[in-house]
Amino acid sequence: MSTLRFHAVKASLKRKPLKIKETKRQSEIFGSNVFNEVAMRQYLTSEGLNSVTEAVEKGSKIDRKIADHIATGMKEWAISKGVTHYTHWFQPLTGATAEKHDAFFETIGNGLAIEKFDGGQLVQQEPDASSFPNGGIRNTFEARGYTAWDPTSPAFIYDGTLCIPTVFVSYTGEALDYKTPLLRALHAVDKASVAICKYFDKNVKKVTASLGWEQEYFLIDRALATSRPDILLTGRTLFGHSPAKGQQLDDHYFGSIPTRAMSYMRDLEHQCMLLGIPVKTRHNEVAPNQFELAPIYEEANLAVDHNSLLMDIMQKIAKRHDFTVLMHEKPFVGVNGSGKHNNWSLSTNTGVNLLSPGKTPMSNLQFLTFFINTIIAVQTHEELLRAAIASASNDHRLGANEAPPAIISVFIGDQLTKVLNELESVTKGKLSPKEKTDLKLNVVGKIPEILRDNTDRNRTSPFAFTGNKFEFRAVGSTANCANPMTVLNSIVAKQLIDFKVEVDKLIDDKDMKKDDAIFNVLREYIKTSKAILFEGNGYSEAWEKEAKKRGLSNNKTTPEALKIKKAKSTIELFENLGVLNKVESEARYEIEIEEYILHVQIESRVSGDLARNHVVPTAVKYQNILIKNVMGLKSIYGDHYKDYAKEQLLLIEQISKHIEAINSLVTKMIDGRKIINKLEDLDKKADGYCHKIKPLYEDIRYHCDKLEIMIDDELWPLTKYRELLFTK
Repeated sequence: MSTLRFHAVKASLKRKPLKIKETKRQSEIFGSNVFNEVAMRQYLTSEGLNSVTEAVEKGSKIDRKIADHIATGMKEWAISKGVTHYTHWFQPLTGATAEKHDAFFETIGNGLAIEKFDGGQLVQQEPDASSFPNGGIRNTFEARGYTAWDPTSPAFIYDGTLCIPTVFVSYTGEALDYKTPLLRALHAVDKASVAICKYFDKNVKKVTASLGWEQEYFLIDRALATSRPDILLTGRTLFGHSPAKGQQLDDHYFGSIPTRAMSYMRDLEHQCMLLGIPVKTRHNEVAPNQFELAPIYEEANLAVDHNSLLMDIMQKIAKRHDFTVLMHEKPFVGVNGSGKHNNWSLSTNTGVNLLSPGKTPMSNLQFLTFFINTIIAVQTHEELLRAAIASASNDHRLGANEAPPAIISVFIGDQLTKVLNELESVTKGKLSPKEKTDLKLNVVGKIPEILRDNTDRNRTSPFAFTGNKFEFRAVGSTANCANPMTVLNSIVAKQLIDFKVEVDKLIDDKDMKKDDAIFNVLREYIKTSKAILFEGNGYSEAWEKEAKKRGLSNNKTTPEALKIKKAKSTIELFENLGVLNKVESEARYEIEIEEYILHVQIESRVSGDLARNHVVPTAVKYQNILIKNVMGLKSIYGDHYKDYAKEQLLLIEQISKHIEAINSLVTKMIDGRKIINKLEDLDKKADGYCHKIKPLYEDIRYHCDKLEIMIDDELWPLTKYRELLFTK
């Protein structure tokens, strides 16, 4: 094998698990590097603590003088833990987190210095924003951008630096990050949900959206990953023939966790505990070397911050264990890809999960109200929900190996389907006392019982109800959860607002009682929702045809999926809710479509480089060996040499055909890029890369993978799947 591949495999085989020293109980260290309530009680005045609490619970503004006190307490806490620098930690539209570190250190003249950190430094900073994606919101030469403290997500210490979660906005106030629209969407769904909850409980004053994400990932030996230029530059393998053994035996799923991986997980979990990330579950996933971790659910904004932080921690911890973490949705062909299931629900300040049935018919009617409205929200905005999880990398994953298809549908199970059918049969208009009693006792009242054993899930469903929450399974593993959560909470908020208008109209105009009005509106919604409900196999051709009849979109590529983001209806939706203005919506579309173009462009370039500089020269070298062998046979057998060299000659011919095809395709791909790169229209450029360039490097892969199984293993330059996936 090639020298690089040989040394990479040799190094990986020598690896030993890094010994992780056992520490205190996890509960004892949980959040010890977080400026949480325990730390605030120790370092803040009661006035400062109350001010932060009010900001978190009610969205109140913090007075500048009190901010000075909070900053002083935060600084003293950080210094007590050996911290020398602070940063505003934010999530620009790059998909990664960002930070600029400043020292507490300040000179005061006469050769003297102090540690300084005041309310102004806590509340706002001005990082250079010139190189972050902005989608035309601002000119390149306008460098100003502002980060502003988000007190709802506590500050934390990471790598010896005090990190303060912040929003990131332009000089003119437009959002340049993921957090700002999410906070606005969470406010919108809170306000809309509280208004509905008042029908059932006047004590409800706040509704909080919760999120529990499940992070899937691959662990690959660092030396092996480094030996593959495609993994280094694109996060996935652009070439690679499937090994004889993949995941077909299902022997990795939930199996005993490999020793090295376990060592990594323990180290990772320790860091998560310190940072207050409540990781709970770890296990082997379906594909070889694929794993998953999941936390206890949290308030959605905090959960998004924790997932963004986790993805950074995972890579840093991996280096200590000589691993590379592959987050890409489909790093290997032929085995499962990686997702990030988003488990979403709503809960009240009174401790009620609005998507969980209660003990009384009234609480179950409340459950049905939020349950059905969520389904209708997905039905109405299924195309926008699909756009929320669109990316070049997720396009590879959707629709295969247990990943949901690109068609958005909702799975609720047979039992809840029967409940909805019974509700649909309710008489239109005012209910008689008997009808109301029968409905509440025999249908609504029995929901907790039927849900108790109704926990099965459809693995191909993008959006499934799983007992007390909805699971958005189509989210990709590299995604920032803020994007799908912003869309989901926004569309639910819009639907709840519309629902209240309809119910109030029946109460006012038809003189209906509240319950009658709610039942009547829900009854009509159930009829409408049938198009989005689907219990069957999401991979079947029959479902594609049926979905088309139902009017559901099937946007299989990112350029197709993203177009809804610039639609008038989408812009109005976000504008009316105060989530995104027109400029922000259009900017986000431009950023995401350009990101897709660049992503495919990079993969195309890497593919061409690998094919011409690694694969073709190796194929020629092996072909020369075969030719030398044939010439040797000819010198021995004379004109009869063909009787002894049939297979060699056939192999030489096949290799020549693959080399010719590769060179022809690479040339065609390069020429195609030159033409497409001159296009100024981003939509046309994206479509060109999607439909003209991407198929070419997928064809190049076919020929390279064929050569891999023809050429002597000793010569093949790229580390193979069997080594990447099965070397422990």
